[in-house]
Amino acid sequence: MHILVVDDDLRLAELLRRGLVAEGFVVEVAHDGHEGMHLALENRHDAIVLDVMLPGLNGYRLCARLRQAGVWTPILMLSAKSGELDEAEGLDLGADDYVTKPFSYITLVARLRALIRRGRPERPALLRIDDLQIDPARRRCTRGADNLALTTREFTVLEYLARRQGEVVAKHEILTHVWDAHFNGDVNVVEVCISALRRKIDAPYDRRTIHTVRGIGYRLEADRNRE
Repeated sequence: MHILVVDDDLRLAELLRRGLVAEGFVVEVAHDGHEGMHLALENRHDAIVLDVMLPGLNGYRLCARLRQAGVWTPILMLSAKSGELDEAEGLDLGADDYVTKPFSYITLVARLRALIRRGRPERPALLRIDDLQIDPARRRCTRGADNLALTTREFTVLEYLARRQGEVVAKHEILTHVWDAHFNGDVNVVEVCISALRRKIDAPYDRRTIHTVRGIGYRLEADRNRE
């Protein structure tokens, strides 16, 4: 198994390299973001251990660029920052796991092995359906050159459907995911939200992206009439 470690802390990077080699991994090490980017693009790795604070190109930007380049190698981010917003940013940009320093080496290796077992399915930082683009990290939605003004709830519903593009998603799933598992209000709030989304992302562009599956829920997919 090949691991790429990208960390500008020379001592920590060497300790990680030695420990992972002892575990049977083949390890490459980079000490700045640009070198890490080069190695990640040039060589195939089973996982990447990526520090957030790097010279030249920080870990967040490096992660985002790799995903934009179609590199889906599992990424475990390391950071001295333990805030929820920092962790959320890393995960939104395409990282698969996030560990704060100081960390347990045993736990780190276990997480790496778990990521490798999952493989490298696509986890795009940007979600696209035709010319509709959803950027979860920046909470931004565009259609063509237009920036669409969505409420927080509308954006969350659209993102959920986009992450399951092509699948039929039941109303109760949307309700549980976007509102609350214990929501006991009117279930028609889902229909109201979907109607609002259609008025904003489809109707002005003569598109039909959100499809109703009667008696079940909704499916987000490209407008076949425009293919």
